[in-house]
Amino acid sequence: MESRPATAPDQVTSMDTEQLRRRFLVEDLFRTGEVRLTYTHEDRLVVGGVAGTAGLPCPDQLRSEYFLERRELGVVNIGGPGAVTVDGARHDLASREVLYVGRGARQVSFDGRFYLVSTPAHTSHPTVKATLDDAEPVRLGSADGSNERTIYKFIHLKGIQSCQLVLGVTVLEPGSMWNTMPCHTHERRTEVYFYFDLPEADRIVHLMGRPDATRNLIVAPEQAVISPYWSVHCGFGTRSYAFVWAMGGENQAYDDMEPVAIGELR
Repeated sequence: MESRPATAPDQVTSMDTEQLRRRFLVEDLFRTGEVRLTYTHEDRLVVGGVAGTAGLPCPDQLRSEYFLERRELGVVNIGGPGAVTVDGARHDLASREVLYVGRGARQVSFDGRFYLVSTPAHTSHPTVKATLDDAEPVRLGSADGSNERTIYKFIHLKGIQSCQLVLGVTVLEPGSMWNTMPCHTHERRTEVYFYFDLPEADRIVHLMGRPDATRNLIVAPEQAVISPYWSVHCGFGTRSYAFVWAMGGENQAYDDMEPVAIGELR
């Protein structure tokens, strides 16, 4: 498991492209037969990817007996039909379906292609599967703004219960490319964006940084961007796509954010 330090906003102003990518972009998430993990000290989130058949390891950095001893986990199927087995119980997941695994689960194994997000947890909640029909859909944007999209909220206050993890999937309509515009920051939460369902040759231009001093990352399909509390997070793709948004921190309220007007961006 790779570890990333937390970053203050004034450090970003002096970073070049490669430094920004090393600190905030998670590129190598999928290798066949492995669980690839990255630990960020921004709210101590762990993001990861699974390709094929593999078990959830317990890296030394966690200093625990097993991965979910003090953590909870969100699993998103980003491929074809797959399965996650939790302490002997098998859960079949279709594309874009989500499984929440609560603190205390000792053995977790995967068969398929999955994106993972984990946050620290102070209590246990049941393991729960959710389909797109179970999620709370929110339709936003417009064709003339190139941002028609549906937000599917899975793990949140009115959905699957968790300690602090909040997670959902946003799907853009064909012909729409902008996400999360107007943008915002989260004073009490770190957010991670994982982009997928995008052809290999296409890219996302992800805006980050303080609203008055933005930076950008060029993001390939199936890569993730770590967004600290002080950073905006929005982007434009070379064609439509989907992304997983996941948050961890002090507040689970979905609308807990500080909006930034388009005219204030620099």
